[in-house]
Amino acid sequence: MSQALTIAVQDRIARITLNRPEVRNAFNDAVIQELKAAFEDVGARDDVRAVVLAAVGPAFCAGADLNWMRRMADYTREENVADAGQLAAMLKAIYECPKPTIASVQGDVFAGGMGLVAACDMAVSVDSATYCLSEVKLGLIPATISPYVIRAMGTRASHRYFLTAERFSAQEAHRIGFVHELVSGPEALDGKVNELAQALVSASPAAVKACKRLVQDVAERAIDDALIAATVQGIADIRASEQGRDGVQSFLQKRKPAWLAG
Repeated sequence: MSQALTIAVQDRIARITLNRPEVRNAFNDAVIQELKAAFEDVGARDDVRAVVLAAVGPAFCAGADLNWMRRMADYTREENVADAGQLAAMLKAIYECPKPTIASVQGDVFAGGMGLVAACDMAVSVDSATYCLSEVKLGLIPATISPYVIRAMGTRASHRYFLTAERFSAQEAHRIGFVHELVSGPEALDGKVNELAQALVSASPAAVKACKRLVQDVAERAIDDALIAATVQGIADIRASEQGRDGVQSFLQKRKPAWLAG
């Protein structure tokens, strides 16, 4: 495990922490693989009954790392499919973790970071955090994270925030159901997250696991291979498109994309 991610287990609660504050905890292909492995590992441990996903620094997660984006800008469609497939597999590992999961959101959440929060069973946020699905500003779509984000915020809110890429407040994230509770400051965040985790730890592990599966089975279409494949194909298509390539390049080059030029 690199320094980009830390894992600690105490009192039957695993805490997986994003530790790249210098890049606002943006992820790249290596971090994606580490996150997937971390959730698979703690999900299989008998001494873990709840999992907290946290981060250090002013941002929870800014989405894709810029250096990773620079590499992606020149990917073929086939390379984009493989690349998006890794992100999809990581999100599914969080969503399907047999232990209940809590996102502890101490700062801003952008793009792919929204998928991390949405893939968790619960989310607690500081009231100062800002949220954004920024993909369309780059000529892209939030395809890979969409199964989780749409479930978390609902169809109506997704129509607005997927299409406009507006930044919205923690209060709005709470109003639309994307996060369960707001708190003021890091101490209150730790307190509320620990309160929820203790409630999970004190309940029957078998019942908690069964309840998690029950919600997914009854309320949702399964996030199956067909749906995952559709989202992977969707992001690969748009990344390889003319506007997708121009959008990413314009962002990296700090210029307006072609659809805003002139």
